Amino acid sequence: MTQMDGRPVVVLLSDEKARERVVRAADRLFYARGIQAVGMDALRTESGVSLKRLYRIFASKEAVVEEVLGRRHVMWVNGLAAATDEVGSPRDRLLAIFDFLGTWFEEDDFRGCAFINSFGEMGGTTDSLAEIVRSHKAGFQDYVAGLVAEAGAPEWLAPQLAVVAEGAQTTAAIAGDPEFARHARRAAETLIDAAMHVRAPEGVTTAMP
Repeated sequence: MTQMDGRPVVVLLSDEKARERVVRAADRLFYARGIQAVGMDALRTESGVSLKRLYRIFASKEAVVEEVLGRRHVMWVNGLAAATDEVGSPRDRLLAIFDFLGTWFEEDDFRGCAFINSFGEMGGTTDSLAEIVRSHKAGFQDYVAGLVAEAGAPEWLAPQLAVVAEGAQTTAAIAGDPEFARHARRAAETLIDAAMHVRAPEGVTTAMP
């Protein structure tokens, strides 16, 4: 942006707006390239926030990563809740998890789960980051467990559905194929129906121990 005389207009950002720019830039770069491949200089260039100010807002790159994952967690929780709240029966709410994954997998910039990716890069060396990832995953497991309880299904169904969902995220990212959300949904249907004691055609009740 320039003034009438051709001189550049200096835009002064509040710390809050500067912080937002850095986090948005970091989210894009970390997700696309990986955390370790992106330095603070790259964040400065992408965000337009000076390096001095960047370090004033965030004491370290680790702090930026934690902020990015915190926001990703909120996005995940809100998106998942919106997807499952829109459907009727408890069984359908469980399956809506996999419909939610399917929509996500089809996004052009899908690169898998940011939490799994982060843990793979830094989980073994950065305890604070590992704890954030564990907390996020535990929250998802608890959410699934709540839906399972609403459906009146046995407790063992929840961790099994969570594992299917987690596996779908990783496999879809590696294969670059969103179809794995549908494979996972069909597997989930089989597990749910077994848990809910759906009767087989010959009249024998199927149930898992």
